[in-house]
Amino acid sequence: MRKILLTCCLLLGIAAVSRAQGGGGQRMSPEDRAKNLQTQLKLTDDQTAKITVIYKAQAVKMDSIRTAANGDRDAMRSAMGPLRTSTNAQVKAVLTPDQATAFDKMQADMRARMQQGGGGGGGGGN
Repeated sequence: MRKILLTCCLLLGIAAVSRAQGGGGQRMSPEDRAKNLQTQLKLTDDQTAKITVIYKAQAVKMDSIRTAANGDRDAMRSAMGPLRTSTNAQVKAVLTPDQATAFDKMQADMRARMQQGGGGGGGGGN
């Protein structure tokens, strides 16, 4: 009986550590993020291709920030904020005025969900 209880505790501990290290949710790929915008904002194929390039560049920079921060969440937040702002500006430059307005609304809705603890809808375009 002790061995069974110990095994259960060990498995629960492993599951908790795995989830805490990011095993509980996957980030959307740059291609998926662009396709999501294509669907929501009715982007042309050309716009989608340009936005995919923007998101790929952002992903590379974010990975290097994560590596350099070495787990320091405050350092990551302070470095990623300006990167997200820059990325959003680049994306908006590709959009029509109506699409840019809808994009701004999507960003505001996502921020509101994040502040309420609801999550960002799969990686969103922050």
